[in-house]
Formats: sequence, C-alpha cells, structure tokens
Amino acid sequence: MKQYQEKTKGTSACKVIYTIAAAVIIAVVCPFNVFCESPQKPIKPVKRTPPVELPDSIRLNSPVSLPAEVVADSLEVSGNQVSVTPVDSFPIFNAENISYPDSVRFTGIKLREFNPDPVRAVWYSALFPGLGQVYNRRYWKLPLVVAGFMGLGYGTSWNNGMLRDYTRAYADIMDNDPSTKSYMDFFPTTVREEDLDKTWLTNVLKSRKDYYRRNRDLCIISMVGVYLLAMVDAYVDASLAHFDISPDLSMDVAPAMIPDRRNRPGVGLQWALRF
Repeated sequence: MKQYQEKTKGTSACKVIYTIAAAVIIAVVCPFNVFCESPQKPIKPVKRTPPVELPDSIRLNSPVSLPAEVVADSLEVSGNQVSVTPVDSFPIFNAENISYPDSVRFTGIKLREFNPDPVRAVWYSALFPGLGQVYNRRYWKLPLVVAGFMGLGYGTSWNNGMLRDYTRAYADIMDNDPSTKSYMDFFPTTVREEDLDKTWLTNVLKSRKDYYRRNRDLCIISMVGVYLLAMVDAYVDASLAHFDISPDLSMDVAPAMIPDRRNRPGVGLQWALRF
C-alpha cells in the first residue's frame, strides 16, 4: 500500500511538469498573445533600412546631384498604419554659393548704377572749383584744379606787387619833388642819382610797369578761364559718364550711286567710320 502511494505521488509530479512544459511550448509557438483581450496575429516585421543620416553627418566623399536636400523624418506606427512627419530639412548648395561668416553675399539685391546729373555737377563746380569733379567721382582732377588756382593766384599776387613798386617809382621820377626817390631802391647803394640817365630810367620804369600789369591781368584772366573750364569739364564728364568707349575702330567702305541734277548719276565710294 505504501509503495502504491509513493508511485501515485511520482506520477502526479510528472503530470505537473509535463503540463508546465506544454504551456510554455504553446505560448512560444502559438501566433497570438494569450494575455490580450482580442488576440491578433503579429505584424510581420519590415526589413530594416540603414539609419538616415542627419544634416550634421553628410558624406563628403560621395557625389550629390544638385539641387538636393537632406530631410529628417519622424516615423509613428499606429496599428497597421505608419505616418511620416518631416522634422527638419537641410539644403545642399554649391561651394560657390555658400556664404562664410566673414563674407557678405548679396542675393536679389540690384545695385543702382551711378548716373551723375550734369546740371548738378555744373552747380557744384560753380559753387567751388573742383567740387563738380568730386561729384563725378573723378578725384584725380581735383589736384589739377587746385594746383591751377594756387599757381595763378601766386602769379597774380607777385605781379601785382611788382606793378605797385614800379608804378610808385615811375610816379616819383615824373614829379618835381626831390624828396621822392623810390626808384633808387632798385639800384645798389653805391649808385648815385647824378650818374643815372633820367630819360632812360623813365622809359625803363614805364615799360616794366606795363609788363607787370599785363602779366597780372593775364593771371586773372587765366583764373577765370580755369574756373569756367572746371565747370565745362564737370558738365561734359557727367554727360558722358556712360558713353561707350570701345577700343574697336572700324571703317566700312562700299560703292554708292551719287545723284546728279542732270540725270547723270555718278559712281563713287562711301565710307563710314565706327568708333
């Protein structure tokens, strides 16, 4: 009897072990979730693709056809549906279109071409000689105008001083006052007045006076000429600011019929010079 009880206990333990093993095999092999309220077949896994490279990991050794763009997406799985949401994008440009931090790239901005106004240039030059040239952006002409005025101004001042001295000396030698002897200032102190020929000295003083007066007037006229020339130059320079100066010079020659009043046309050549 005792041996029968031990045999029964051994058989019950084997049944329990077999039952647990069978449950584990069924849970692994069966294609449904036994713990879910509505058991469904699992979705067949999709073949994995290589990870998408984000904008900060672009391959530099592989060619990229432009225009191109690197897009980072977010995948969301809901049941049997997969939704793709774009997260960020990074455009790819050529190296020549990339602006570096120390450079400025103008895109879509049209630079206005400088077009000087001739009337304004003339008024500027009339207000101050050389200002019209600066307005026309011909800065190299400003020193020429200033040098012309400075040189002529110095010549006018120097000739006017000489004219003043010779005019006083000529006036002193022409009067009968013996105390006025400014003409003796042109001679050394060793020269005496009695040794001089008054007629010769009078003619010399008069010719010198006229000479320096003429030079002073020429300097003044030249200053007026430079003033007007600066105005004309500013006007012409502003008018021809966009004149096409081409280095190509060509001449076209072709035969032509020359009309005549006697109804006898002549034959000749016509030529056109292009510059």
